[in-house]
Amino acid sequence: MTTQALVQVLASGLLMGLIYALIAVGLSLIFGLMDVVNFAHGEFLMLAMYATFGLVLVTRLDPVVLMPLVAALLFVLGAAAYMGVVRFAMRAKANQGMVQIFATFGLAILLQGAAQYLFTPDYRNVQNTWLGGRTLDLGGVFLPWPQIFGAVVSLAAFGGLHLLMSRTDFGRALEATREDQGAVALVGIDRNRVFALGWGLGAALVGLAGAVLAIFYYIHPQVGASFALIAYVTVALGGFGSVGGALAAGIIVGLVEAFTAVILPPALKSVGVYALYLAVVFARPQGLFGRL
Repeated sequence: MTTQALVQVLASGLLMGLIYALIAVGLSLIFGLMDVVNFAHGEFLMLAMYATFGLVLVTRLDPVVLMPLVAALLFVLGAAAYMGVVRFAMRAKANQGMVQIFATFGLAILLQGAAQYLFTPDYRNVQNTWLGGRTLDLGGVFLPWPQIFGAVVSLAAFGGLHLLMSRTDFGRALEATREDQGAVALVGIDRNRVFALGWGLGAALVGLAGAVLAIFYYIHPQVGASFALIAYVTVALGGFGSVGGALAAGIIVGLVEAFTAVILPPALKSVGVYALYLAVVFARPQGLFGRL
């Protein structure tokens, strides 16, 4: 492999890795807050992509402009999912973990089925965007502008999330609830309200990722499934509940996937990612940055 080809692989893997991290961070945030794995996470991503597509058709604006609106819509969806489904699953008297799993899994099937009924299984894409089909040439290393933009959005989102968690009252309430759900009620913090806002925040983050992906990826009812698998691996690799771990693991996953696509046929590019995950599970079950 030439130096130029190596730089190309590294750059491509880094850009996609940052997008994977953005997809995964909401999942990690929710798990760290409530010890609940949201199996409808991929469907939230799919709905964000459809929302972007629909808003582009209605408003004739570019996805870059519509991104805050998509994130706001997903925030409402995430909070509603907690209030309408997860809140009741958490009240189960027996097998609470299994109830939560099947509740979010059922929500995923419902959302995917509704999308297939309403939008049909046809593949769709957002056309004539500002960034679509454009590349940046850096001395023979070609970087697609949609992935560059997605990487910048990811870094900005992680920076904003860090400031939110460390500099605001809501962030401190979120962190306190993560540490001890029972104790926060003693100081007047409404646990259900924090959980609802946490789910909304996690969904808003995946909404940003969906708006980015809609620029360069086909939209269909099953699109969330493949990205959800990558998100679960990213969260588990970085450590469940670790926001910083999601960022680091997303970059690792992107780089491993890019190098695997060079060594093996592109259709098998995920093999290296899952092999790495299995190795980490055996050596460090809590993930690279997680705690048991």
